[in-house]
Amino acid sequence: MTDASRAFGLTAIMPAAGIGSRMGADCPKQYLQLAGQTILEHTLARLLSHPAIERVIVALAPHDPWFESLPVAADPRVIRVEGGAERAFSVLNALQVAEGEWVLVHDAARPCLTHGDLDALIATAMNCGGAILGSRVRDTMKRSDAAGNIIATVEREQLWHALTPQMFPTRTLKRALEEGLMLGATITDEASAMERAGFPVRMVEGRADNIKVTRPEDLSLAGLFLSQQA
Repeated sequence: MTDASRAFGLTAIMPAAGIGSRMGADCPKQYLQLAGQTILEHTLARLLSHPAIERVIVALAPHDPWFESLPVAADPRVIRVEGGAERAFSVLNALQVAEGEWVLVHDAARPCLTHGDLDALIATAMNCGGAILGSRVRDTMKRSDAAGNIIATVEREQLWHALTPQMFPTRTLKRALEEGLMLGATITDEASAMERAGFPVRMVEGRADNIKVTRPEDLSLAGLFLSQQA
């Protein structure tokens, strides 16, 4: 069985319970308009249009009033679960209903994901046991103290910005998250839970336009990237 054929029926998980306070908007950032649709709709479309992805589990805040008004909410391939106060809890709730041997987790606020990056991630993860998209650090890195004074220049060789999607075996990721949360570990993404549990995670270099919309200026940049990709 080839990697490509084994990948069909893949489940994607999208944690989308955050409020995006840094955007300063009157709704969570995933519901902001971008090129005629919400950011969430763009991101879901990128996942659902990939032939290997069979379903997407969206973890939403309790009493989310926006999602049901979107046309994509009626898509039978989209499954809604309740999200948690932190990303790890949202992903774990989604894993309770996930089907299949593998899952990939993708940020709702990354609408510019390409199928090429997805293909590379899927192939690497299935060969190596787990992988994430990332981009190499290109700028000089500084470490400061609490007051903002520089205390060190950090060597940037072999440093990466962690992106999403991140793809792992379903049961292994679920166990790693459960154990990490039970012990009170800091889990910033799925890879950190797997690293803590002792599993190898491979970096896959992704495109620089796979940005996360976090601040107001990111919205126009994401719009530019979407138009260029189209």
